Amino acid sequence: MPSTASLTNRLAKATSPYLRQHADNPVHWQPWDQAALNAARELNRPILLSIGYSACHWCHVMAHESFADSGIAEQMNRDFINIKVDREERPDLDKIYQTAHQLLVGQGGGWPLTVFLTPDQLPFFTGTYFPKQNRNGMPGLSEVLSEVIHTWRDKPDAITEQNARMQRVLTQLATSTGSELPDQSALEAARLQLGERFDPAFGGFGDAPKFPQPVAIDRLLRHYARSERLGNSDRGALHMACHSLRRMALGGIFDQIGGGFARYSVDKEWMIPHFEKMLSDNALLMSAATDAYRATGDALFQRIAHETAQWAIHEMQLDHGGFASSLDADTSEGEGAFYLWTPEQIHQQLTHDEAELVVLRLGLDEKANFNGRWHPQVHMTFSELAKRLQTPRERILERWQRAKAQLLAVRNQRERPAQDDKVIIAWNGLMIQALARTGRFLALPGLIDAAERAEAHIFETFYQNDRLPGFLDDQAFMLAALIELQQARWSATRTLRARSLGDGLLGRFEDTQQGGFYFTATDHEALIQRPRDFTDDALPSGNGVAALALNQLGHWLAEPSYLEAAERSVKAASDGIEDSAAAHCAVLNGLEAVLEPPELVVIRAHPKSDARDWRDVAEAGFNPQRLIFVVSDSNEPVANAPASMHETGAWICRGQTCQPKSATPTELADQLKAGF
Repeated sequence: MPSTASLTNRLAKATSPYLRQHADNPVHWQPWDQAALNAARELNRPILLSIGYSACHWCHVMAHESFADSGIAEQMNRDFINIKVDREERPDLDKIYQTAHQLLVGQGGGWPLTVFLTPDQLPFFTGTYFPKQNRNGMPGLSEVLSEVIHTWRDKPDAITEQNARMQRVLTQLATSTGSELPDQSALEAARLQLGERFDPAFGGFGDAPKFPQPVAIDRLLRHYARSERLGNSDRGALHMACHSLRRMALGGIFDQIGGGFARYSVDKEWMIPHFEKMLSDNALLMSAATDAYRATGDALFQRIAHETAQWAIHEMQLDHGGFASSLDADTSEGEGAFYLWTPEQIHQQLTHDEAELVVLRLGLDEKANFNGRWHPQVHMTFSELAKRLQTPRERILERWQRAKAQLLAVRNQRERPAQDDKVIIAWNGLMIQALARTGRFLALPGLIDAAERAEAHIFETFYQNDRLPGFLDDQAFMLAALIELQQARWSATRTLRARSLGDGLLGRFEDTQQGGFYFTATDHEALIQRPRDFTDDALPSGNGVAALALNQLGHWLAEPSYLEAAERSVKAASDGIEDSAAAHCAVLNGLEAVLEPPELVVIRAHPKSDARDWRDVAEAGFNPQRLIFVVSDSNEPVANAPASMHETGAWICRGQTCQPKSATPTELADQLKAGF
């Protein structure tokens, strides 16, 4: 018989804050571990697997309605082995069972994800949120539990037959492959498909609920940059990216007082968000805003990138330097209460002139938009306010900054949304990359400092025996972060770390038979599927990020094995790209780098010299396919450029060839303009 401990609630000592939130439930929750799985086999009970995360609003709703209910708990404890999983801690399980849900139900899943498994981990019934009792056409959880256990006991043959089909499909999905390298028509196909989904009125893609989709925005910006290089400027691609970012930046999905983006909007106009804030979303949107600023010079994007970075550092960076994963949508006062205002509160806290400005700018003179209160969004630009209030724009800006600082101070006295302080390596990689990029191109060295603090925490805490633990995304996103951070501020140690991660991707994650990378490492526990996919979701595809990062690493270090692995990964995705190019934006970034190798600018500045003039030339314009390394403290080689530190100069390299040295920034500018 299984131990008594395996039949009681075992979450009190879990590492995940989300799991600990359920430690007091009367449900006998268990973590996903061998004890729980053994109990299911020994008792021949189905597993009720519940997957969620700390900032998930409907996860909390289901917990309060059902998992805290003694009657529901009695059913669950009697008939099931109940396992609770944090999808941020175990993205492998989430990836597998979200796929299974889509296969069984015929539509995408979400969180909470509710999955009923056989003791050998195969799913036979799935759903997402279930209310406690039947409501609005949704079956109540109590009824679902009764029906599932009835099927389990009375129809075992049907479950066995269905599971056999499920296993075949999951295996096929993880092994399907392509073999031909796509050509540039795949890039054009993605651009056309995104154009078909684009919302010309409010920006973004699709209808409500509307997600930011920063991976698609990044692809459009890169597509525009490539069209500029080829002399056939695609202003439409630039418009789709920038219009989407602009509408989000002025809408309620962006926190107009404290900075940072919420996870998604419940409406197509970006007015009312689902108030949770995720580290990963903000990192990706910060990078997109920085690139939009580089492409257009529009100060709005510069401001949004900077304010998002400030939010991340002030709200999410922990004392040790790593970044927390999310902020909840809820407090005890309800969803979004932390962010809401009334006109009376504004007038109480500000001077007359400041309050007038805030009320007009944020629409508090119009109808309340969230449960009788106001969630701020921009209704008037600073130029419109200057005209309306007959005040110079500069004074309007100064007044706004004073008012916003006061409102932020007042808001910070409220009950704050809970923070999930779990440090996810992959998401920290995204934030390190974003801070390094924004700090470099917006001339904000403090952001680079914050990125280096996070890098130090990750490698001091997790890096052992020349490897990082975790999944494909952890390795690939951190490698991309190191490449970006190395361009912002050179470190010889970082070169060694980047090479180690590149070797780890090839040695522990690559599918050596068909190309591409598995989501789990070779020494990971055996599950019903070893996922290997190429499509983007809220995050860019790990295979796509790996392909681009390995391509860049291969050119940086002149190492063919990395270049070859990157190309194999893109080839393996070719069938999926042909079916739906726009679902593979991150892989297409890798494809672009394979078709057109990046341009490397290697600047060697004597330790006593100033590299700023050289950087100003190399970093001018928007060139996402350009890598820039300023080597000032090391003799190590970069690509094929000379390694001597006794001469100051710059070299432009592409592939296996470097141009002659530029002795001055002016010569470098001339060479970059002339092209390779």
